[in-house]
Amino acid sequence: MDRLTGKVALVTGAGRGIGRATAKLFAAEGAKVAVLSRTPANVDRVVADIEAAGGTALGVVCDIADADQITAAVDRVAAAFGGIDILVNNAFDPSAVLSSVIDLPVAQLQRNFAMGPIAYLRMMQACHPHLKASGAGRIINFASMAGVLGMVGYAPYDMAKEAVRALTRVAAREWGADGITVNNLLPIADTWGAGDAPPPPNALARFGSPEEDIAPVVLFLASKDAQYLTGYSLTPDGGAIIDSAR
Repeated sequence: MDRLTGKVALVTGAGRGIGRATAKLFAAEGAKVAVLSRTPANVDRVVADIEAAGGTALGVVCDIADADQITAAVDRVAAAFGGIDILVNNAFDPSAVLSSVIDLPVAQLQRNFAMGPIAYLRMMQACHPHLKASGAGRIINFASMAGVLGMVGYAPYDMAKEAVRALTRVAAREWGADGITVNNLLPIADTWGAGDAPPPPNALARFGSPEEDIAPVVLFLASKDAQYLTGYSLTPDGGAIIDSAR
C-alpha cells in the first residue's frame, strides 16, 4: 500500500462519490491528499476519515467555478505540502446537467462549462508549475461516456464533458515535454445511491462502485505504472464503450 508514497495529490469534488473514494485510496497508498469541495461538512468528514486511517490530508473549501478560489486553494496546498504531483479534476455541478438540445438555455450551458472545462483549465494552469517541478506530474480529468454516446437529455453536460476531452488531448501534447501526463477517465458509477434503479446498458449490467471499480483506475493513472500513457480516455464503464464502436 505504498504506490503513492512521497506524492502530493489534489482532488476536486472530493467530498463525496468518486472524489471521496479517490482521496481515501490515495491516502491509503501513501500520498498526502488535499481534499477540495464546496461543502465544508463533506471536506471535514473525508479529512477525518483519512486521518483516522493513519493518512495525511488537508481540507480546502473551494468552489472551482471561482478563479480566485482556485488560485488560493492551489497556493495553500503547495505551501502546506511542499508541492503538487497529482491533480484529479473530478468536481462538477449535478444540478445543471439535464436539458434537451431544443430547450437548452445558454446560461445553463455556461454553468456546465464554468464547472467543467473552464474550471479544469484554470486548475491545470495553477498546478502546472508544481507538476512540472515534480518531474512526473499526473493530471486525471473526468469526462463522461454521456458525451461519447450523445446521451439524450444531457446536452449541456455532454457538450462540456467532450470539451474536457479535447482540453486533455491538447495539454497532453503540450505538457509532455514537462514530464506531465494528462488523461481522461470516463466512468459509469453509482455516485448517488441508485438503489432499485434499472441497471445501465453496459455489458456487466451494473453501475460501478466508486470505491471498488473507479478509484483503483484513478490510482493506476496517478501511479508510475501509467507513466507511458497520456492523452488517453480510459473507460471504466462496464462495457458501455462497446456501443460507440458500432
